[in-house]
Amino acid sequence: MSTPNGALAGLKVVDFTRALAGPYCTMLLADQGANVIKIESPGTGDGTRAMKPFPKEVDDRKPFGGYFQSINRNKKSIVIDLKAESGKKIARRLAKDADVVVENFRPGVMESLGLSYESLLEVNPRLVYAAISGFGNPRTGKSPYHHWPAYDVIAQAMGGIVAINGPDPAHTFKVGPSIGDLMPATLAAFGIMSAVFHARETGEGQFMDIAMYDAVLAFCETIVYQYSYEGHIPLPEGNAHPLLCPYGLFPAKDGSVAIGCPGDRFWVVLARAMDREDMIKDERYRSNWARAQHADEVIKAVSDWSEQHTKKQLIDILGGEIPFGPVHDAADIFKDPHVIARDMLTEVEHPRAGKKLAIAGTPIKMTATPGGIRRRAPLLGEDTDSILMKAGYNQAEIAALRAEDVVS
Repeated sequence: MSTPNGALAGLKVVDFTRALAGPYCTMLLADQGANVIKIESPGTGDGTRAMKPFPKEVDDRKPFGGYFQSINRNKKSIVIDLKAESGKKIARRLAKDADVVVENFRPGVMESLGLSYESLLEVNPRLVYAAISGFGNPRTGKSPYHHWPAYDVIAQAMGGIVAINGPDPAHTFKVGPSIGDLMPATLAAFGIMSAVFHARETGEGQFMDIAMYDAVLAFCETIVYQYSYEGHIPLPEGNAHPLLCPYGLFPAKDGSVAIGCPGDRFWVVLARAMDREDMIKDERYRSNWARAQHADEVIKAVSDWSEQHTKKQLIDILGGEIPFGPVHDAADIFKDPHVIARDMLTEVEHPRAGKKLAIAGTPIKMTATPGGIRRRAPLLGEDTDSILMKAGYNQAEIAALRAEDVVS
């Protein structure tokens, strides 16, 4: 039987996160139907609300930027002063019947608020408590850096990806998208669902911890076995690959394209398209291993050929024949029929612009329980009253809390 609200309908998530890693994790859950209650601080709430870009039609006095909209869709917002004792009581009441609590503070912050895993476990023994931080929580392994703050670029640098990314060993680059946040966020969502499965089978909750450093390292797994097996320290390879050939980015008359032909069958197709039958017969290029040993020669041959054609011409020659694709910028993506067919650009209402604007859709496609974007990101405190009433507070109690500036 289909569940139109998503596979996670009925899952209650109390979300203490802000910035990117935590909100992206809870967004993944919300997209699949989870009831995500975003707890925000009085005043400005999540700091990403004030981050550009903003629509031209609105000012930023009540900011609601694209950054916040993109990763906080499908959630509800409640404003609580967690420093007030009555605010802490609200948080505990929300956690009492929750399946999951997620936070991405530095270790020790939730303890200072009186909202530690152990204290919440007392009111909800089956609670899954997920923490995302730069270097992990001492409960699962005390890093010498556990008290350090971290952002995406720190995780990229220490986790190994910067050291292998760039044109050459003298010039290393961070990756453009904030993968130091997005990788741990995605792994956290997977870990949460694993722990929820266990909790529903046994009634036992648990603490789940994701370090941003660990997540980037896990995704850079090739550098680990290259070093442990061979003692080789991988360095930047530009747009090529250290083990696969040809595999990378190649020039076109009007930009660049991606070609991946480590498979010998695909190499034959490419070489024939290049009119290089000699490179099919030559032992130096017959296998991927052999081509990798002569990578400079192979890359030059492919580049000399590809740069004579436009991207459109290369699409006509190679599209569907070998692993191939043009390098797209944002404007190209908006025009690509694949993106339209896969509903990967979803127009969502902007509450003050008077129109809908596109954000990235969900890449997780399911037939019986389709997830997706059901509602825009919330205004600050937009759902405070409804959340409190559902938690058992009456109108008089809510009015008193609001009068004391505990909620808004």
